[in-house]
Amino acid sequence: MACKLVILFFFVNLLKQIPKVSATVPAIIVFGDSTVDPGNNNQVSTVLKSNFEPYGRDYNGGQPTGRFSNGRIATDFISEALRIKPAIPAYLDPKYDIEDFATGVSFASAGTGYDNATSDVLSVIPFWKELEYYKEYQNKLRKHLGKDEAHQRFSESLHLISIGTNDFLENYYILPTRSSEYSVDEYQSFLIGIASNFIRELYKLGARKVVIGGLPPMGCLPLERTTNMFFGSDCIDEYNDVAKDFNKKLQGAVTELRQELGGIHLVMSSPYDKLMEMIRNPSHFGFEDAETACCGTGFFEMSYLCDNMNPFTCSDANKYVFWDAFHPTEKQMPFWLIMWSKLP
Repeated sequence: MACKLVILFFFVNLLKQIPKVSATVPAIIVFGDSTVDPGNNNQVSTVLKSNFEPYGRDYNGGQPTGRFSNGRIATDFISEALRIKPAIPAYLDPKYDIEDFATGVSFASAGTGYDNATSDVLSVIPFWKELEYYKEYQNKLRKHLGKDEAHQRFSESLHLISIGTNDFLENYYILPTRSSEYSVDEYQSFLIGIASNFIRELYKLGARKVVIGGLPPMGCLPLERTTNMFFGSDCIDEYNDVAKDFNKKLQGAVTELRQELGGIHLVMSSPYDKLMEMIRNPSHFGFEDAETACCGTGFFEMSYLCDNMNPFTCSDANKYVFWDAFHPTEKQMPFWLIMWSKLP
């Protein structure tokens, strides 16, 4: 009962924002990593894929789409809440065309980061390439809608950015290059600079409504807890502190960009506090386990290690905060809507 009340609270909080924006948000445009990739990596030569079972087992009758989830991801719920459509398609998915993309599209790629070096680790789409795809999309939309209507669509669409965790957990703390070039503080500033320039480019391309997400408590992801096994599998405080520091810097950059870019509606929204609350008190949100994941043993499996051959995968993902060792379950997504409730 308490869980239902909490879910209702979050949906009411989001829906309060909708009357302000739903009439003027004709589309949702998405950039980022696996948190918002609905299947672009299916079309990329990389080992980081999820277009196979048990991924997607709770998606529309059990369809693995390339989403790193047992079901839908956050941007799907946002689109539905804004009464646009129930799911955001992947730009590279050949099943869709510009008519589908006109009301929402994702250029995100699992495994990517702000830093080009991060996308190189698993040969995924770099962040800058996502922007190039957006430019290509804009040209297609001008032909589809006409120049004037397309430009209005660009300015009224909601542009969402969710990225950054991989830069630290897949790159900085794993590989020697960046950690030898930058201190953690310097690397944070390096990434913030990339984020700021990306938003400036979106602005030049006509975007006026932008939400950028901060980092989660990444030291509490099941995979990171597993690497901390000799210390009781607790959350890695260093990683969480880095996330909090990064979020503060990102908020500062957002404040500066609001002053710099006239007419932009830009907000930074962070999942950190709400997800940490969920991890500390899973039963308050209707979960039983916030330490291990549903898929496999729950300690380290993701992508091809999380497949139908793994006999340890749980039968009910709704009991878990995390689906695989790095990504949340679909049930967690309504709670993540609080992250995006500051819609511009």
